[in-house]
Amino acid sequence: MIASKWIATGFGLGLSPKAPGTVGSLGGVALGIALHLIGDFPLLLAGMVVATVGGWLATAAYMKTVPSKDPQEVVIDEVAGQLIALLPLSYGLWHIGRDPSVFLDAWPGWVGGFVMFRLFDIWKPWLVGRAERLPGATGVMADDLVAGVFAAIVVTLAAIIAHGVLI
Repeated sequence: MIASKWIATGFGLGLSPKAPGTVGSLGGVALGIALHLIGDFPLLLAGMVVATVGGWLATAAYMKTVPSKDPQEVVIDEVAGQLIALLPLSYGLWHIGRDPSVFLDAWPGWVGGFVMFRLFDIWKPWLVGRAERLPGATGVMADDLVAGVFAAIVVTLAAIIAHGVLI
C-alpha cells in the first residue's frame, strides 16, 4: 500500500467494509486517549496538527489516484476532527494539573466529543456543509475539522454546565 493511501485511510481504518467514518472516528478517540495518556494536552495538540497537515497532504496525493471527489475510505479527516473534539477535555485536565490517567475517568467528555463529532459530521449543518463543498483535499478535510470545532464547543459548554464554572 502506498504511503498516501495508508495515511489517508487512517492506517487502514477506512478500509472497513461497514461505517468507515465511524471506525475512523473511533480510531481518533483511541489515538487521542493514547496521546493524552503519554504526553498530556501538548502531545494531543501536536498529534492533531500532524493529523491535519499530514492528512491533507496524504489525502491530496491519494485523491490523484482515485476517481471519487470524496472517497469514503479516506478517514484521516475523521481522525483529525475527532482529535479537535477531544482538545477541550484534554486542555481542561492539563490546565488544572490532573494526572493524565484521569482522562479515562472523564469518559463523559470523550464519549460526548465522539457523539457530537459524529452528529455534526453526518448532519453537516451550516459551516460544516459549506466546508465540504471546498475543492479537493481541502473540502475532504475541512468539513471534519469544522465538525470537530463544533463538537469541541458543545463539549466545552456541557462541561461549563455540568461543573457550574466557566473554564
